[in-house]
Amino acid sequence: MSDSGTARSVTGEDEVVDLCRELIRIDTSNYGDHSGPGERKAAEYVAEKLAEVGLEPKIFESHPGRASTVARIEGEDPSRPALLIHGHTDVVPANADDWTHHPFSGEVADGCVWGRGAVDMKDMDAMTLAVVRDRLRSGRKPPRDIVLAFLADEEAGGTYGARHLVDHHPDLFEGVTEAISEVGGFSFTVNEQRRLYLIQTAEKGIHWMKLTVAGTAGHGSMIHRDNAITELSEAVARLGRHKFPVRVTKTTRAFLDELGDALGTELDPEDMDGTIAKLGGIAKLIGATLSNTANPTQLGAGYKVNVIPGEATAHIDGRYLPGYEEEFLADLDRILGPHVRREDVHANKAVETTFDGALVDAMQSALVAEDPAAKAIPYMLSGGTDAKSFDDLGIRGFGFAPLKLPPELDFAGMFHGVDERVPVEGLQFGVRVLDRFIDAS
Repeated sequence: MSDSGTARSVTGEDEVVDLCRELIRIDTSNYGDHSGPGERKAAEYVAEKLAEVGLEPKIFESHPGRASTVARIEGEDPSRPALLIHGHTDVVPANADDWTHHPFSGEVADGCVWGRGAVDMKDMDAMTLAVVRDRLRSGRKPPRDIVLAFLADEEAGGTYGARHLVDHHPDLFEGVTEAISEVGGFSFTVNEQRRLYLIQTAEKGIHWMKLTVAGTAGHGSMIHRDNAITELSEAVARLGRHKFPVRVTKTTRAFLDELGDALGTELDPEDMDGTIAKLGGIAKLIGATLSNTANPTQLGAGYKVNVIPGEATAHIDGRYLPGYEEEFLADLDRILGPHVRREDVHANKAVETTFDGALVDAMQSALVAEDPAAKAIPYMLSGGTDAKSFDDLGIRGFGFAPLKLPPELDFAGMFHGVDERVPVEGLQFGVRVLDRFIDAS
């Protein structure tokens, strides 16, 4: 009770940690085969939290258990173009034996919330819920309509989440022109006088591929010049060791220029090793945006040690820069050679937008209001997000899940990694920034 005898109302900062913990405790592991346990449960949880503050969320199930939740908040001026805030509720699987704290416990330790999804991306889901609930409880309408989308299946390409909604329920996003979501808005500390907040304005395209080589099956004791495993292994090794040429897009050029100014040194993309060495904790995120990439991830062949199989397969995670898809595919075919059959198992486009406009101004002003040392700069994501699907509706996407992070925290390394965690203070900072951002947008 306060001195006046009335209970203090709960704020977004008060409840964001519990929201994040509760979301993490819902196991939404996405194995890519509909066997995951919790996306429907997460959709229902989100719907309940939104309904508690007066919204009318709808749950859309694209396949049994694969559910997304969507709601619309009426703004002060419904005639203005609407803003989409979207996040995914699914996570990649985790092996509990590898973790300091159980990945689905949502434990708070050492000033952080631990668990699978803490940074990818139940932190942003929780911050969004916290801000929305606070604003609606206190009767603060946003300046314009906001569409909220909490989505299934992002970790397997979004087919049963964002892609399903865009293809079958585009009316949900009527009037939306801009969107914010994950993997952006986090801090990179240059010094105490300057923290750069990386805003995602571009992301690489995807070609997840299956490679197949056919050979002659036979007895393992015989000589076989057309052994499928040998042919495939040599091709996969060539591809895995290949260094694709550096290609600097507009986004990456702008990022390197801004970071170079902040560091007081020139960053030369042609000197990839030297440039990456200066990037510190964000090297993993940025290094892969300087070229196309193709990483072998799976191999398969044979069923018995003394039987030469008639076929061998491999899977490749291929990512290409905006504007370089044709070059990437031509390079692949040249490297793999004529005996390897290549087919896509999932493909999606690259996206890129400019770093300008009122929405970008709103991000910068909201960040500076909470961190005077902040400066927002654009960067490209080496992975992919649901922004690809929403781009098909003409929605301009940005990665803006604001977090002020300790300089020593390996934030980039925790995406799909072990001991994923987000600072409690970072979550509370994000709530304050998002609240200001909504007012300014």
